Amino acid sequence: MRSSGSAVNPNALVGVLAFTGIVAALMQTLVVPLIGDLPVILNTTASNATWVITATLVAGAVCTPITGRLGDLYGKRRMLLICTVPLIAGSVTCALATSVVPMVTGRALQGMGMGLIPIGISAMRDLVPAERLNSSIAMMSASMGIGGALGLPLAAAVVQNANWRVLFWGAAALSVVIAALIWKFVPATPVDPAAGKFDPIGAVGIAIGLVCLLLGVSKGAAWGWTSGAIIGLFVAAVVVLIVWGWWELRTTDPLVDLRTTIRPQVLFTNIAGLVIGFAMYAQSLILPQLLQLPESTGYGLGQSMIMMGIWMIPGGLVMMALAPVGAALSSARGPKVTLILGALIIAAGYGSAMVLMGSAWGLMIVAAICGAGTGFAYGAMPALIMGAVPLSETGAANAFNTLMRSLGTSIAAAVVGAVLAQMSVQVGEYTLPTESGFRTGLLIGCGVALAAAVVASFIPSRRPSAGVPDVHATELVPARS
Repeated sequence: MRSSGSAVNPNALVGVLAFTGIVAALMQTLVVPLIGDLPVILNTTASNATWVITATLVAGAVCTPITGRLGDLYGKRRMLLICTVPLIAGSVTCALATSVVPMVTGRALQGMGMGLIPIGISAMRDLVPAERLNSSIAMMSASMGIGGALGLPLAAAVVQNANWRVLFWGAAALSVVIAALIWKFVPATPVDPAAGKFDPIGAVGIAIGLVCLLLGVSKGAAWGWTSGAIIGLFVAAVVVLIVWGWWELRTTDPLVDLRTTIRPQVLFTNIAGLVIGFAMYAQSLILPQLLQLPESTGYGLGQSMIMMGIWMIPGGLVMMALAPVGAALSSARGPKVTLILGALIIAAGYGSAMVLMGSAWGLMIVAAICGAGTGFAYGAMPALIMGAVPLSETGAANAFNTLMRSLGTSIAAAVVGAVLAQMSVQVGEYTLPTESGFRTGLLIGCGVALAAAVVASFIPSRRPSAGVPDVHATELVPARS
């Protein structure tokens, strides 16, 4: 059963959670304008400086399923508040950093706060009226696009006009604000007394497996895909995750209920999540490079970092603007239809790039089309997941879907990076991707988006109801948070 709505202000609740999603997404693009300067700032090598990016990715992926399960067990409001602690601590640590180790530590702490997004979406199932659930989920999902789109030009402007430490002090202040807003406007969510106990062995197992897998994917190009270190990481990931799966199937209270994840609606949604994550991220890697490469290449558009970010903003704005449309479609036709349509729109965006990549306006349109499709898809997946799992597993199941999307983005970075590296030319002191390389990357993104639509078509169809159904609901008691 749902939490009593008497003390819940739906407008304030959704607004706070959407703002939380924006801030969490900002953290991921915060350091992009600093990448080239990090070796000097931190007095380290370019190779070591890349750990500032990798640490956030790995920490976020590892902690998301763990915090999702803890939210199911001890209350989602409590875990939302707890997730703001590493965000604040990490931002302050980065602001004070004078070398690479504290900077990487701070960025890892910021990554630990990424569980805010799936936990916030899951909390909506408990707190938002059924008739507003689809639109609320879509709005928070779209907020991630706004955060990513706004983060880049804002961060670039700060770096250009102020000390780089201002970025992280600002992030710390925003994190304090969202903690206060969550405390004020997000009530305690119900918990299931029969939800079980936390699975520490499962948490350690998935953490080790994901660290090995993501390090292998993210460092493969730098260390060499056939190097002993990368092969060792992949072998370790496979072995550890197999053993982890064996444990999860046999323990009474698993971190991730694998029997639930193989239900067709959950299984195909998670596979679609991985593929959509790839399709979404590939264009966000390619379009900024095309915008910033010199015009002398014949295909670059010579934009500054700030202008590149500004040209990309409409993608996030369209994602937010069309969130209500995607929600209405999910309510009328079911989230499966919305997911398929979203994947097809992303594919259309990639296809349009074949004729629009010659101008900044054209790439802005491409980003807007892809943003629209991503908004539809990202709003539909949590609805599909939460419509197929018990209330006691909402946080864990939604977090696992978020993890799958993160894996998709990591694979996209590796694949697109490899394609652009292979299809490149030497220009003076620099190695630049060719126009054919960019076109190939865009065509791969198009194909992957079409594959996501095919995968989504296998999701069992359900007649839509008013909001996402509370299947397998049980009697709940309020969390003590």
